Amino acid sequence: MKKSISFSILLLVIINLTGCSSIKVSDVWKSEQFEAIKDNKVLVIARTDNTQARLAFEGELKEQLEKNGVKATASATTLPTKIKVEKELSQDQKMAFRDFLKNEAYDGVVLSVIKDVKETTRTVTEGGYYAGATLPRYYPYYYTGFFSYYYNPLSYSSFGTYVEPSSTTYSYKTYIVETVVYDLNQKEGEQLLAVITASIEDPYNLDKFAKTYAKKLVKSLK
Repeated sequence: MKKSISFSILLLVIINLTGCSSIKVSDVWKSEQFEAIKDNKVLVIARTDNTQARLAFEGELKEQLEKNGVKATASATTLPTKIKVEKELSQDQKMAFRDFLKNEAYDGVVLSVIKDVKETTRTVTEGGYYAGATLPRYYPYYYTGFFSYYYNPLSYSSFGTYVEPSSTTYSYKTYIVETVVYDLNQKEGEQLLAVITASIEDPYNLDKFAKTYAKKLVKSLK
């Protein structure tokens, strides 16, 4: 019996892989022929020169795809070392890559690429207020004249403990990640099945936030 993978499951798998403090799926497109990927033998590629990240991402994606009935392989474990996924290929390498896909019978590819990195700096200020002070919802009558305000006992103190202001400046990076899905059984120009774009803020763990991301992803698809 043929097994299939729904588009929402594939999206969940892709976004489920990278732990971070914040993630947002900004754009999703899929072809009407997306379900054609269901029986393909898929090669998973993470285009990065970070070997550890590549192994982790591809390995987890492979595992999740297989759990959903798709035969997948991580490129890091099978692609010849002379074919560099993170570098522009020479003509000979392009031919070698085509021959590899054909000889190994790969007819589907899931490719993830970091398209952009944005660095943001923020300053957060805390304090500068009276702790325990009671602020009225409206200005009382004595505010209406200078002397009535000046002579009023309430103008001398806010009846609270003043908290000195303090500022903290921090920076974080946001990675724009694009994942594309191809069906190599189709002719050139008609192979694209899906494109998913997401922004990932300061990724630092590959697994910890998987459930959170999955919930966000499923919600974004409704």
